[in-house]
Amino acid sequence: MRKSKPDSSSASDKALGLLARREHSARELKSKLTRKGLDADESAAALADLQGKNYQSDARFGEMLVRTRIAGGYGPRWILAELATHGIADKAAQMLIEAAEPDWPNLVRDLLRRRYGAKPVADLAERRKRAAFLLRRGFDAHTVQSITRAQGLESSDELD
Repeated sequence: MRKSKPDSSSASDKALGLLARREHSARELKSKLTRKGLDADESAAALADLQGKNYQSDARFGEMLVRTRIAGGYGPRWILAELATHGIADKAAQMLIEAAEPDWPNLVRDLLRRRYGAKPVADLAERRKRAAFLLRRGFDAHTVQSITRAQGLESSDELD
């Protein structure tokens, strides 16, 4: 059986290694360093150093997350909530989403096509199921209503 070596890497080395794999928010990076048992003061200093060198950027992380979630079929409410869990302020999160310039109606149509194909809606239960799916994915009720109404899926009072 192999013995594991004691962890002699510095917080800066660990953080840089994590950032080399993918972007991380400052909150996420700090949490990962803490879980690895690194000193909180050393971790904070390493994070400040990495931010000073622009190796870690919450704005860049936020842009990446927004692009990824939009491509994955998530709506603005979902994305805002996820950005908040990473410590990104609501106003900054709104600006990140706006900067991505998503076409929400087309994204919703594409998502419905991917999920349900061209199969027409059979009954009211199926209509509600599709609307609930979109709402769970973080799209606002207005967008869901306008798209589903245009596709003949919902009447205006079903989501109220």
